[in-house]
Amino acid sequence: MHGEAYAYATYSLFADQARTQGLPSVQRLFQRTAGVELGEHFAEEARLSGLAGSDAANLQAAMAGEAYESRTMYPTFARQARQDGDTAAADLFSEIAKDEKAHHDAFAKALDVVRTGKGTVPAPPTVKPVTVQAGAPRVRAARTRQNLDTAMHGEALASAKYTQFAKAATAHGNPALARLFTGSAAVELREHFAGEARLAGIVARTRQNLTTAINGERYESRIMYPTYARQARTAGDIKAAELFTHNATDEAGHARAFQNARNQLH
Repeated sequence: MHGEAYAYATYSLFADQARTQGLPSVQRLFQRTAGVELGEHFAEEARLSGLAGSDAANLQAAMAGEAYESRTMYPTFARQARQDGDTAAADLFSEIAKDEKAHHDAFAKALDVVRTGKGTVPAPPTVKPVTVQAGAPRVRAARTRQNLDTAMHGEALASAKYTQFAKAATAHGNPALARLFTGSAAVELREHFAGEARLAGIVARTRQNLTTAINGERYESRIMYPTYARQARTAGDIKAAELFTHNATDEAGHARAFQNARNQLH
């Protein structure tokens, strides 16, 4: 699920870069593939793992994640970045820590509403989208680069999880909570992940983005998912084994599509 969430987030940025370069067919390819990674692969893996539970359980899980990020992870990353002279990263980490505290507090209020049936679920946060263009990393320390990678994977996973929690809230007849989760997911993806991605320099020109995607899809289709399928079958988790095998086939198809797209670039 970590890998699928990260693929969705990065392909969304790669699609934006393809649009910037006037490559609409590649843009659509990245967008379609991102949709499969989140809407099919992540969603099915989340269902098998029991990721989403009751609205109260989902809120508690979200609060735990936000508490860790706002109190421990991001303050630590900010302090280390400042020590290493990466001021822009330190400022971003500190800003995101404040955002995550606000998310935690909003989820806490929503949990009280869910438990008591009284009050109003907070409105979703406002998204301030960050534009990411191809460019080199804007940080210098290896520690900062590693922390950015850790943070990006966390933001991508949080966004994908909140998307599933929003679907659960809708199914439970709680549209206000669904809107809160959906809005929070958008902040994690379009603001936090994007801001970190810009500093990390993970978006390149489209040819390189396609190469990155091909390598990732080949790893998942040839190594990761076949290994997971074999392990799941050995453990008797037949449904998981079947899903992993299916996803491996999908990822191989994605790799071929990205390869074809790269071959057509001049």
